[in-house]
Amino acid sequence: MRTVYALTRYQDCQAGLDFLQAAFGFTVHEVAKNDEGVVHHAELRVGDDMIMVGLGKPGGPGIYVAVDDPDAHLARARSAGATITMDLVDQPYGSREYGCADPQGNLWFFGTYRP
Repeated sequence: MRTVYALTRYQDCQAGLDFLQAAFGFTVHEVAKNDEGVVHHAELRVGDDMIMVGLGKPGGPGIYVAVDDPDAHLARARSAGATITMDLVDQPYGSREYGCADPQGNLWFFGTYRP
């Protein structure tokens, strides 16, 4: 059972969900809408893990997600409109990783390092 979940916020949660699925391959687990039909909370599957998405101001330190093929992942993210903030780099601790920002300004990092 998990006790820690990553959380990111979007001013437009539906647009955030659409981007996260297209750019990073995340899948929707659950979506909650308010009385007006606006998404205010969602849970996305990332392999065996989950990221929560909430309505609010984007920003913060960022989220790191381990992936098997960062080169292919970067190509997918770039084609979906991610702004690359750190090109692929081989880190001295053995990870190959990159960083990007989504269209609403949240920072994401992807690499092969698995703590």
